[in-house]
Amino acid sequence: MSSSDAEREPKQEPLSAWSAFFAGLRASYLSVFVFVLVGTYVGIAALAQDYGFSLGWVMASTVLVWAGPSQVILISALGAGASLLETAIAVGLSCVRFLPMVVALLPMMRGPKTRTHDLLLPAHFTAASMWVESFRLLPGVPPERRVMYCNGLGVGFMSCGLIGCVIGYFLTASLPPLLTAAMLFLTPMSFLISTARNARTLADRCALVLGLIVLPLLVYWDVGLDLMWTGIIAGTAAYGVHRWQRARR
Repeated sequence: MSSSDAEREPKQEPLSAWSAFFAGLRASYLSVFVFVLVGTYVGIAALAQDYGFSLGWVMASTVLVWAGPSQVILISALGAGASLLETAIAVGLSCVRFLPMVVALLPMMRGPKTRTHDLLLPAHFTAASMWVESFRLLPGVPPERRVMYCNGLGVGFMSCGLIGCVIGYFLTASLPPLLTAAMLFLTPMSFLISTARNARTLADRCALVLGLIVLPLLVYWDVGLDLMWTGIIAGTAAYGVHRWQRARR
């Protein structure tokens, strides 16, 4: 290519911070998790209305908690008359499962100029939906714009959850109870399917398959903390497979 051709070739503009934010926002609305989140929060809002909570309370708890299962615990515990301390401990223990997701995701966003407080909002937005989509989409985003991109993803997903709250709150009377309960399983099922789709390595597949085998056995044997033990057993085995693969290279 001659120098004159190179001069005529349009230069690609660098992605600005707000362009990255709106790109993440657009990606969230194009994701299949839109339907999952709306459906899940329809069920959560219907549950909250049954317990007598206001729509404003449901929407505020959605923004502050931003974890469907934890929000179900919050609503059920307070609705049943549990103390604030007991409820806080139960919700906090439920949210601990997001810590590994945050630990795995934040290094993908951290760059040379990334400040610690820049990561606080993406850490709050990190849930099953954002975690799965970030691992899929972030490699194509410039490293210096990944924080804003994830903020756009998080805002988009959270707005879908709030829309689901409004729909569910006003449609509670016309929704069959079985359908309302079934909607609460949309998030874990979509997370399972998305994880299976994104499993690339032998270690990923090993962890997924072992988890699906071990968890039903522990539930059948009535082992306490079955989900935690499933993660420890399947994760440790998958890590062993990963180390074995590296040793063979």
